[in-house]
Amino acid sequence: MKINIYYGGRGLIEDPTLYVINKIQDVLKEIRVTVGRYNLYEQKNSISMLPNTFKDADAVILAVNVEWYGLGGLMQTFLDSCWLYADKQKLKDLYMFPVIVATTNGERKALENLAGAWELLGGRVCDGICTYVSNHVEFETNQVYASIIEKKAEEIYRIVSHRMPMLPNSINACHVEIPSAGIELTPQESEQLSVYVADDTFVKKQKEDVEMLSQMYKSILGKKKPEENEDLPGGFEKAFKGTNGTVKASCCMVISDIGKNLILDIDGKKIKSWYGEPAGTDITVTAPKDVILKIITGKATFQGAFMSGLVSAKGRLDLIRMLDRLFEF
Repeated sequence: MKINIYYGGRGLIEDPTLYVINKIQDVLKEIRVTVGRYNLYEQKNSISMLPNTFKDADAVILAVNVEWYGLGGLMQTFLDSCWLYADKQKLKDLYMFPVIVATTNGERKALENLAGAWELLGGRVCDGICTYVSNHVEFETNQVYASIIEKKAEEIYRIVSHRMPMLPNSINACHVEIPSAGIELTPQESEQLSVYVADDTFVKKQKEDVEMLSQMYKSILGKKKPEENEDLPGGFEKAFKGTNGTVKASCCMVISDIGKNLILDIDGKKIKSWYGEPAGTDITVTAPKDVILKIITGKATFQGAFMSGLVSAKGRLDLIRMLDRLFEF
């Protein structure tokens, strides 16, 4: 049996999360479990390759400390890499035990976000450790707390060794996967792509190429008459194909170079689009106007633009693929 621990904190000596995962690691090793340890702060330039370490793992422990608000950036980057490069078939059988230790308020919200992200990836979420620590010295010298952590480590071992079944959840039960209009990557291709992403020289060259192409398209699109490219809301409404009625989503497209926000409100077979201020949208997509024009003229896709860095997004990243399926440009 092998269990991997991924620590998303900054590695500070006063971080009580380190005490918790060290205690868990010691117990697991005592019962002859192979433990892999990955400190994300030590592997900032190769986080995109870490999903490849899932191959021989039976379970993972995702540990993060809440210092001021929510999950740290390193853990979020790791989860993004799991979404882009991990073998989804492997994730379906992978147990995840969260370890959330907060030195401020918000540990429950962080746990909810971490569990929700893992379920969206398709993995199995188990009960972990979620606690608040006001004084790390008192916490680490408390024998009652130490006993609780040790029992949790033993529980992790029992769950994984017996391959205990999990009750279904609404995300996996109700989620209807929409095929991508872009190129579907095999796990092997995703692994190779993650190697390229981790190569700083390759990424720098790609960014230079993207910038060159961006400038070229700007010069081409800039020659068009204003009336040909001003009606972006109308362009999306004309290309909307509709859905079977089960998809409800809202998207805010921040058009960075003209200072406008294009809102798309999708409800089954209906769509509304207008320029306005975002209010609780499911996903926020940021791109210059020329990239949006490339998409609505069929010269690019949302997913392709996102993968190449032309488009940035936050929120429900699963909607990137859905947008390509809902519009026929």
